[in-house]
Amino acid sequence: MLRARLLLFVVVLGSVGIENYAFAHEFRPGHMQLIEVDEGSPGYQVIWKEPILLNTTVKLNPVFSADCVMTNVAPPKVGNVALIYHWRTDCDLGKSTIQISGLPFSHTDVLVSLTKLDGEKTNYVLRPDAPSLDLREQAAPVMSYFVIGVEHLVFGIDHVLFVIGLFLFIREPIALIKTITAFTLSHSITLALSVLELVKLDQGPTEAVIALSIFFLARELVQEEHQRSRLTQGRPWVMAFIFGLLHGLGFAGALADIGLPKDDLWLSLLLFNVGIEAGQVAVILLLALFAWVLSRFGWQNVFNKGAAWSMGCLATYWTIDRTLLLF
Repeated sequence: MLRARLLLFVVVLGSVGIENYAFAHEFRPGHMQLIEVDEGSPGYQVIWKEPILLNTTVKLNPVFSADCVMTNVAPPKVGNVALIYHWRTDCDLGKSTIQISGLPFSHTDVLVSLTKLDGEKTNYVLRPDAPSLDLREQAAPVMSYFVIGVEHLVFGIDHVLFVIGLFLFIREPIALIKTITAFTLSHSITLALSVLELVKLDQGPTEAVIALSIFFLARELVQEEHQRSRLTQGRPWVMAFIFGLLHGLGFAGALADIGLPKDDLWLSLLLFNVGIEAGQVAVILLLALFAWVLSRFGWQNVFNKGAAWSMGCLATYWTIDRTLLLF
C-alpha cells in the first residue's frame, strides 16, 4: 500500500508541473548592443533584443538616465526567440546608468555589450537580483557565458527530463557514461553549427520534436524489457546521439537572436557549452545520490515507474501543445 501511494504521489507531483512548464528551454537571455556613433554630438545606436518569455506576462524594458533621449525609433522585428528594437540615444551612455524594468520578476539575464568609437568593447551582465548597472563599472568577463550555460540547463526542464530518463533507463555505469557522452557530443555539434549559421531550423518544430523525444524515452521506460525497441536495448548511445542533435538545436535557440560577441565567438560558445555540460554533470550526480537514498528504503523501482509516467504525461502535453502552435 505504501509503495502504491508513493507511485501515485510521484505521478501527481510530476504532472502538476504541466501548466507551469508548458515550454521548456525557457532560459532566454536578453541582449543589448550599445554602439557609439560620431555624428557631431555624443550618441549611441541601440539594438535591444528582448527575449520572448513564454508562459509569462513579464515584459523587459530598458530604462536609461533622464538625460538620454530616444530618436530614430524603428518598428520592432520579430525573431525566433526575441523582439528586436533599433533606436538612437543622444547622450553619453559611457557615463550613464541602465536599468531593465521587469527583470527582477523574470528568470533570465540580460547581456549588455558596449562598443566605443576606438573599437574598445566591454560586456556586462544584468540579473534579476541586479537589474541595473553603471557603465563606468568594470565589465563582466566572457566567463559569464559559462554561467548562462549552466542556468540554461537548469531552467531547460525538457533537457533535464531527458537526462533523467537516460539515467533511469541505463543501469550499468559504463553504458551510462557512453550514452551521456554520445548525447553531449551530438548536441555540442548542432549547437555549434546552429550558432555559426551553418544549420538553421525554426524553433517551433524543433521544440515539438524535442518533446516527442522525451515521450519516446518515457514509453521505453514503462515497457517491460522484452518489449523495448532493439535500438534502445542494444545501442542506447545511438538513440541518445540522434536525439542529442535535436536538443542541440534547442540550446541554440537561446542564442539564435541574442548573439555572441564576434571577437570572442569561439571562446563564448565553448564556455556556454561547457556550462551546459557542468549543469548536466551536476544533475547526474544529484540523481545518483537520490537513487542511492531510495535504494536504502527499497523505493527505487517504485519511484522509477512514477517518474517515467510523469515524464510521459509532460511530454505528451508538450508535444500536442507545441504542434498546435505550428498552425
